[in-house]
Amino acid sequence: MTPSTATALCTFEDYLAYDDGSENRYELVDGELVAMSPPVMEHFLIAKFLEQALDIEIRRLQRPWLCFRESGVRTGLRKSRLTDVSVVTLDQAQELKGRSVVFSTSPLLVIEVVSPDSVTRDYRYKRTEYAALEIPEYWVVDPLESKVTVLVFNEGLYDETVFVGDQVLVSPTFPELALTVDQILAAGELPRAQD
Repeated sequence: MTPSTATALCTFEDYLAYDDGSENRYELVDGELVAMSPPVMEHFLIAKFLEQALDIEIRRLQRPWLCFRESGVRTGLRKSRLTDVSVVTLDQAQELKGRSVVFSTSPLLVIEVVSPDSVTRDYRYKRTEYAALEIPEYWVVDPLESKVTVLVFNEGLYDETVFVGDQVLVSPTFPELALTVDQILAAGELPRAQD
């Protein structure tokens, strides 16, 4: 009989300090480091488009907010998730000067772009964890199903609205933002090369 060896669980502080010398990015899930696959091109382009669109809207509204791609958010004692896009206050960002960009307080908005390997994580696990943090607004951009789900925190749970096609997203955080699902998903397409 082979003796089993228990894997030591990481604390949140261990996670923040972890560096295996690689370019790998990890989430902390119940004390275990979980490697994240690099995003596919469409995923990356959609996240970039949304970050740029929200940056423009934040400047237009003159809000003391910042938009980040691939920042972290602590979702529990031994849990931390990497977001595709998040919007936080300037005060939240100031708290992390000189430290890893993993927010311990709730962002104003989190956006996840679904990839084939992240469907359950984005729709189920992150939804539950973000609701527990009372993140006010959470978008699930799903190029696989050609839809965007906007979740708005309300009395302990998320109310969800699904948008498709040329429907304009309705966002409490950005009420004047005029983005359609088609525009968001089209951002994931590479422009054609000129002959």
